[in-house]
Amino acid sequence: MLIINGTVHTMDGPVIPSGYVAVTGSRIARVGPMSRCPQDWEGETIDARGGHILPGLIDAHCHLGMFGDSLGFEGDDGNEDTDPCTPHLRSIDAINPLDRCFSEARAAGVTTVLTGPGSANPISGQFAAIRTTGRWVDQMILQAPVAMKLALGENPKSVYNDRHETPVTRMATAAVIRENLSKALDYAEKLERAEEDEDEDPPDYDAKLEALLPVVRGELPVHIHAHRADDIATGLRIAREFSLRCVIVHGTEGHLIPDLLAQERVPVITGPSLGDRSKPELANLSLENPAVLARAGVPIAICTDHPEIPVQYLPLCAALAVKGGLDPEEALAAITISPARIAGLDSRLGSLTPGKDADILVTAGHPLELLPPVIAVISQGVRVHG
Repeated sequence: MLIINGTVHTMDGPVIPSGYVAVTGSRIARVGPMSRCPQDWEGETIDARGGHILPGLIDAHCHLGMFGDSLGFEGDDGNEDTDPCTPHLRSIDAINPLDRCFSEARAAGVTTVLTGPGSANPISGQFAAIRTTGRWVDQMILQAPVAMKLALGENPKSVYNDRHETPVTRMATAAVIRENLSKALDYAEKLERAEEDEDEDPPDYDAKLEALLPVVRGELPVHIHAHRADDIATGLRIAREFSLRCVIVHGTEGHLIPDLLAQERVPVITGPSLGDRSKPELANLSLENPAVLARAGVPIAICTDHPEIPVQYLPLCAALAVKGGLDPEEALAAITISPARIAGLDSRLGSLTPGKDADILVTAGHPLELLPPVIAVISQGVRVHG
């Protein structure tokens, strides 16, 4: 496959004003200006006609496939709100890849998503990185788990206040997380002692603690749902206490503490930005949040939080960040290479680099214009739309 005559946003180098991308099999083979375009290429050729060529888009945080489109309880599989600690829940056991929102994602050029449980529980479960192309989730997985979801703030409080159970305060939410991380550390120590000493009995199998082992060992990052600045601080405090690899999700009040977040060197997945201030912790929602964080040196990505914002409007979310002061190329990075880096998948995704997976979006206008016509969407070298 050869894609020609487009502005190429490589995302790992300068923009090529008039360039091409060559694909061999499922990989990107060559990228360059049209003056160096292969003249004897055999196979499909896609003419961008002066449009734009960029990597397939990546939604860094959503719940695609977890909440059935146009369904009620029957398709709602994102929150197991019967237990505040559910690290053993795996999103891949709930994702419905035949939900029509997957086709809407593909049509918009969103080729990869990080999807998983909601924020009802302080410890919610395991996120997965999956492709949006496929009918069988096992064949769509890029990495599972890709993160452990934790949640602070109003959501866990609201769920368990209605049930008259713990946690109903921010203190108790943090305590639930600390208690179970401590149990996981103790569980890990007992396992190690049993491995080193044959006379030492191993602990009884515990599915929750087994799921938390890669977290406390620093192998699996935690993605912490936090809107308010004080909740962000609590999340970072817990991460320091347990030496966790940490990403802040939403970070709505990050623009109030950008210097402090920059000191922590912790990425922030911002959004959703298109909506009203529907609850108290969104009182300081601002389109300027991504730009303020980026200027401070905080690594950022932009998400839809689908179904809060339908996944196909990920480019619109990036465009709103530009309206808030973010540089357009930085906004494109926030929905391509930056989420790939945050997910640890940047060796495969996020830029038009030879050798990487051929996930490519071709648009007639600039990708951050209001819904520019999509010429083609390619996933692993296969044209899946357009």
